[in-house]
Amino acid sequence: MSDSAPEYRHLMLEMHPHWAVVRLHRPHALNTLSIATLEELTRAFDGLGRRPDMRAVILTGSGEAFAAGADIREVAALNGLDALAFAERGQRLCRLIERCPSVVIAAIDGYCFGGGLDVAMACHLRYASARSLFAHPGARIGIMTGFGGTWRLPRLVGKSRALELFLTGKRLTAQQALAWGLIHRVITQGSVVEAAKETAMRLINRSSFTS
Repeated sequence: MSDSAPEYRHLMLEMHPHWAVVRLHRPHALNTLSIATLEELTRAFDGLGRRPDMRAVILTGSGEAFAAGADIREVAALNGLDALAFAERGQRLCRLIERCPSVVIAAIDGYCFGGGLDVAMACHLRYASARSLFAHPGARIGIMTGFGGTWRLPRLVGKSRALELFLTGKRLTAQQALAWGLIHRVITQGSVVEAAKETAMRLINRSSFTS
């Protein structure tokens, strides 16, 4: 069963027995995270986290990106207080994902930058296609991530490597990200979403609570 909820403008939500797919759907903007997109993601994960029947959630993106960071044009127009509120929205979303009772799998295919990388790091598992690229490019444009990446990234790759990524904006290939411990698997054949679905099915079938 698949259902694309009509109340979402920037997401596609597929509901299945015990699992779901949340797909960022702003391909024209490389799935950058606008205020509206953050609000919709928060609403989706808040709802999924309240469902006792849910065991796994796959988070992915349409087109050429998982999420290429925050919507910079929108952020640039914010005043100080509104920019703080924007960062707090991203932090709340990442906490919801991290604390979700279901296993959240990031299925990354393409660009995963800035705030998009922060969201991916909040997921419990991270799979990536071979073409995927990872970066925190804020140093190149004079901003810094505000979604919690400054403490999640060092936990995953270590302080030294995290500093290099933050200070230089260095891009990592999927294989480099795997070697650094940023992701769990590189999918070289087939769809990364299908690989995530296979893991979701294994998790569901191993759960003693699944009816």
